[in-house]
Amino acid sequence: MSKVQETTLEIDLKALSHNHKYLKSKLQPKTKFLAVVKAFAYGSDAEEIAKHLQDLDVDYFAVAYINEGVALRDAGITKPILVLHPLAVNFKTLLDRCLEPSIYSLKILKEFIAVAAKEKQQNYPIHIKFNTGLNRLGFNIEEIDAILPLLKSNASVKVTSIFSHLAASEDLKEKEFTLNQIEKFKNIAERFSKKIGHQPMLHMCNTSGILNYPEAHFDMVRSGIGLYGFGNSEKENQNFKPISTLKSVISQIHTIHKGESLGYNRAYTATKTTKTATIPIGHADGIGRQYGNGVGFVTINQQKAPIVGNVCMDMIMVDITNIDCNEGEEVIVFGKHPTAEILANKTNSISYELLTSISQRVKRVFHR
Repeated sequence: MSKVQETTLEIDLKALSHNHKYLKSKLQPKTKFLAVVKAFAYGSDAEEIAKHLQDLDVDYFAVAYINEGVALRDAGITKPILVLHPLAVNFKTLLDRCLEPSIYSLKILKEFIAVAAKEKQQNYPIHIKFNTGLNRLGFNIEEIDAILPLLKSNASVKVTSIFSHLAASEDLKEKEFTLNQIEKFKNIAERFSKKIGHQPMLHMCNTSGILNYPEAHFDMVRSGIGLYGFGNSEKENQNFKPISTLKSVISQIHTIHKGESLGYNRAYTATKTTKTATIPIGHADGIGRQYGNGVGFVTINQQKAPIVGNVCMDMIMVDITNIDCNEGEEVIVFGKHPTAEILANKTNSISYELLTSISQRVKRVFHR
């Protein structure tokens, strides 16, 4: 790959294909695959990622909000798109763009049925979400009897799937809790399907669920972080390839003498003669202030250069005293070594947060 000349997020679509293939290898042939591309495909580029995955013939996509689904339709995505957290104000748009809502409460169900009926829909696909322990969104098992009359009394909607979400599938210390969630979901599915008179598709597993709980794959699985290169455990990470590499360049090199300070609020004072490099990436690009003052680092010529002083909006400064480098040279923020997970761990964060923070002003380049 050629050296970058500005801050760039390089996205390796071959790595995406590899991760998809590995996840698919864990499934039975008939189990459908849903790709989660919310939050700009975890900070990469939702349109390009979704197009590539559509070419790989994934069965479904999922986004968080309706406008994310609209962007995919505008980009030419024709596969079904599940909207995980639709809001009633945008239901008309959802119908116009053939997006499929997750229905998680009686209020949302009534509001959606009203809009679907007004728009003269017939058997519009909806997905009923049940809460089995995450306690975030979803109906409880006790609400089944309240849902059923609403679904049976009108022909404008039809339940395509019922689903739930695992709270701690990556943590094997929480195995008992997860198995309890799976059991709850099976009971809900059996009761619901019997009473509604047809068998909707069932799905529950996220990436860690795919890897750790094959007994819960059901009719479809949903993968987000796995597609982007992380398996939620050191062991599984070896089977994945991070798809994103964040690179930048050295804009300027300074020599700071003992007693001189650097950056806003004079957060760093040199204790000896120190060489620093200024790099055009800052908290407006997704490298938060928590990475400043020696917590975070970048890699220059395969050596660690710690961030010194406070992270600025558009720049960071790093200590290069012991690194042989020049202005214009390439800098690695994260990629395959070190990964986003390793950098995020420095601030007690997770790869998801760092990846999804990368600003859309950062240039994206795709390697096919």
